[in-house]
Amino acid sequence: MAGRRLQLPLLCLLLQGATAILFAIFVRYDQETDAARWHWGNHSNADNEFYFRYPSFQDVHAMVFVGFGFLMVFLQRYGYSSLGFTFLLAAFALQWATLVQGFLRSYQDGYIPVGMESMIDADFCAGALLISLGAVLGRTGPAQLLLMALLEVALFGLNEFVLLCLLEVRDAGGSMTIHSFGAYFGLVLSRVLYKPHLEKSKHRQGSVYHSDLFAMIGTMFLWIFWPSFNSALTSRGAGQPRTALNTYYSLTASTLSTFALSALVEEDGRLDMVHVQNAALAGGVVVGTASEMMLTPFGALAAGCLAGAVSTLGYKFFTPILESKFKIQDTCGVHNLHGMPGILGALLGALVTGLATHDAYGDGLQTVFPLIAEGQRSATSQAVYQLFGLFVTLVFASVGGGIVGFLLRLPYLDAPSDSQCYEDQIYWEVPEVHDEAQEALRIEEADSQA
Repeated sequence: MAGRRLQLPLLCLLLQGATAILFAIFVRYDQETDAARWHWGNHSNADNEFYFRYPSFQDVHAMVFVGFGFLMVFLQRYGYSSLGFTFLLAAFALQWATLVQGFLRSYQDGYIPVGMESMIDADFCAGALLISLGAVLGRTGPAQLLLMALLEVALFGLNEFVLLCLLEVRDAGGSMTIHSFGAYFGLVLSRVLYKPHLEKSKHRQGSVYHSDLFAMIGTMFLWIFWPSFNSALTSRGAGQPRTALNTYYSLTASTLSTFALSALVEEDGRLDMVHVQNAALAGGVVVGTASEMMLTPFGALAAGCLAGAVSTLGYKFFTPILESKFKIQDTCGVHNLHGMPGILGALLGALVTGLATHDAYGDGLQTVFPLIAEGQRSATSQAVYQLFGLFVTLVFASVGGGIVGFLLRLPYLDAPSDSQCYEDQIYWEVPEVHDEAQEALRIEEADSQA
């Protein structure tokens, strides 16, 4: 208890102090935010990037804090932790990602310029971190999670730099950089942190009626705002509305296929709320890479149908295999919502890239595929780069997740015991806890110490 009392405050103060010092030294307003620089050369206030990007930023921000947070409150006795740790990690990640992404992608003249795009980029990084959190939710303490955030954000920024700046792949909605990276980082991390004696906690790993209803709030926020997520950083003109439309149609199709498959595979044709909460969102993931491309509305519908079906079948059949055969305890099923649809999205992006022609894109080819438009790459070679980008992402995620997992197993970090997993009372003051829940926890702790 004494270690728990000190670890989190000291770690929070240390990380906040370090980021504050780095901000003071390196971070400055960009040209569209700095008072002197903007007014010196401005001719139209309406041209400021704020008025174009801020509505999308608001949507992405709501997805990160409300969507991801509430999606993870399905655990019956872990709601405080699901929301609270999401809040904590995202708040830290926004600061740390600004520095990591800034040093790698926009550092110039000794400073990191920040504005609307850097805020959205940091939210994307926080999204990948929260995907990884879903894989280990309930089995890690806040000190472990903060250390995970520190290291994963750095790896995320490096992987993103390699893909977007060195390989110059296209990944508008982050099927590779966000979803695949976050999912497989979290899954490998979960494998390293595997707890073989969680049978006594099985009753806490499920949901109850009201916790599933709260989780649906997260689903609805994510579903509604996902077109903004995929289109937040795409170009003005046709690029942003095309990205939003492709995402919009893909989400509708994944929802219908989820309902259809859920009723088909469940007993007596009943629907499973776990499928609806998660697999219905797979359409937003699967079009992430290809969303700004000429996927066509039909292509978006087809991709969404496939993603919803694959995700639903994953929850029904593959999740049990992950734990029994591969020793991966995937609390939120991130492999089904983000992992497999993310890989499908990367493959779809490579396919659509290989079919890109000047006739199909016209002058818009310069915006979507500048290297193809300039003759530096053919459509086929760009597609190969897209596939290689997926490979690089999986390597970064797998190796990084393994290394971070071993670091999180260090004995001085306050990790919950098997009997304490999925239990809010370990880390929170919980009002009006039922007597039977307290008694059950007391018995489990006594058994574990015996």
